[in-house]
Amino acid sequence: MPTEIRRARPADAETVLTMLQELAAYQDQLAYVTATVDHWRGFLGRDDVIVLIAVVDGTPAGYVSSLRRPYLWVGGDQLALDDLYVREQFRDAGVGRQLMLELARHALPDRLVISWGLRLENQSGYRFYHRLGATLTTKTTASWSPDIYADQLAD
Repeated sequence: MPTEIRRARPADAETVLTMLQELAAYQDQLAYVTATVDHWRGFLGRDDVIVLIAVVDGTPAGYVSSLRRPYLWVGGDQLALDDLYVREQFRDAGVGRQLMLELARHALPDRLVISWGLRLENQSGYRFYHRLGATLTTKTTASWSPDIYADQLAD
């Protein structure tokens, strides 16, 4: 199936947010999505935010989102992959691989490392990334919400 991969623009904000919400719902995390279409318009207008959309026969099939940021250990930048999502009807058709390879094309001129997190229970994700040749290491991701650390600071 012919797939077009292109960089998302501010006009794509609603489409990207809809797919992000689908991913969050699939992961039972929808309650934590507070970004709005206006937020996404702003994100998609930034040079350091790279979001690529896959379109199959005129239908958005998935996206990959990343943020170019400093990589302090190496004294340069990296691409921090935030999400890779392919809608269910387009899975197992190579769309995810095409999105990842197009992200790699964006990273290659500056030879940026692409890094991301992966849930331990996501075995299909582990297989997918292994087939791409990614190095998979186990590392726990921690987060500290403002509500919690504000309480700590108030003590």
